[in-house]
Amino acid sequence: MGVWVVHIPSVEVRAGISHAVLGWLLLCMGGGAFAGLQLAGPLSDRFGSHRTLPVAAVLCSGSLVLPGLAENVWALGAAVVVFGFGNGCMDVSMNTHAVQVERGYGRPVMSAFHAVFSIGGVFAALAGARTISWGWSVPLTLGCIGALCAVASVLTAPTLLRPGALSAADARATGTVPEKAGTASGAASGAAAPVEAPGADGPADPRTPLPQQPAPRPEALPAPPVKRRPPRRVWALALLALILMLSEGVAYDWSVLHVKTVLDAPAATAALAYGAFATAMTLGRLSADRVAARYGPVFVVRYGAGLAAAGLTAVALSPWVPLALAGWTVFGLGLSGCVPQFFSAAGHVDEDASGANVSRVAGLGYLGMLAGPAIIGPMTAFMPLNLTFFLPVAFCVTAVFTAGILRPPAPAPAAVSPAPARTRA
Repeated sequence: MGVWVVHIPSVEVRAGISHAVLGWLLLCMGGGAFAGLQLAGPLSDRFGSHRTLPVAAVLCSGSLVLPGLAENVWALGAAVVVFGFGNGCMDVSMNTHAVQVERGYGRPVMSAFHAVFSIGGVFAALAGARTISWGWSVPLTLGCIGALCAVASVLTAPTLLRPGALSAADARATGTVPEKAGTASGAASGAAAPVEAPGADGPADPRTPLPQQPAPRPEALPAPPVKRRPPRRVWALALLALILMLSEGVAYDWSVLHVKTVLDAPAATAALAYGAFATAMTLGRLSADRVAARYGPVFVVRYGAGLAAAGLTAVALSPWVPLALAGWTVFGLGLSGCVPQFFSAAGHVDEDASGANVSRVAGLGYLGMLAGPAIIGPMTAFMPLNLTFFLPVAFCVTAVFTAGILRPPAPAPAAVSPAPARTRA
């Protein structure tokens, strides 16, 4: 993803399109990502994210080269749809898998996973700046990085966490063994095991008929599974993720163009704008888990979104490249811990529907990330690019006042049973 972002200006020139057209094409990319998110979420719940993730990662890696080969608007549109679809499938699969790992840890670790994602963005910015200075073609760079990522996806697939591995490890740690079907266990089966009546010299005669067990009552039989609707809290998390990931998408797709076109910086220097943003995201996410564990996710989102609003305001008003790079850095630092809190909260709402709930939050969130640039693009026809950044600034301010949705709901009060009456001896 980082290599794609760094080469967006070159892809734009190669296809001969304007900023406004690029914005609409990025909206098509968002549509492909949304379709991939909705498909991979239920598949992860059914087959396991350890199976869907490698397939999605190879698909995303293989489609990376397609935008670099496009030479007109139609070819680029088809290429970004396929690339967005692969990215959407991979994103929901890896976030669902991260929720499973976080559940095993018993403490917040989601931001650390997203920090590794940001590390990839740092390497992408450095590699992109270097290959541009070397004069490498866009298809060559995207093809090499895509092949490297595909190989990494295949090599890491056997190490992914299998379903049930955590419960099995807990059983070994506590010394308990899961009971097999058909064993005589009153706690597991709900029916008392036959008890042999003792005789004078041992067990009763096996020919003696044992008392028959009562047939289960109809009301004791398990009810058929009912399709559950996602809680309203999941959709509220999704809407909050949408506005902040829309703001984040502005940095991915417009930071390089902003420094290059508005501040007239060289292409290699402009690539550092995304590098500064990605570096700040990495450093912030490496520490966000500790902050969330100590102060809670509401604190992380509220103050992080406020810091992001201040940084992007500095970017919009800056006439100098160093100040703009500093603004993109502050913007990335503020947003760094926000998005992982949404995915983690959605994944823990319902353990049996983690993939579906993560896909809902990620679906709207990444649709916002990819639709945001599409909104910014048409706005450039009426105002300078830097002034359009005040729209995501407003979204960040909105998140400051609505971060309370991340606060876990209060547990229902436990029913207090009356104390047994005392009897006199």
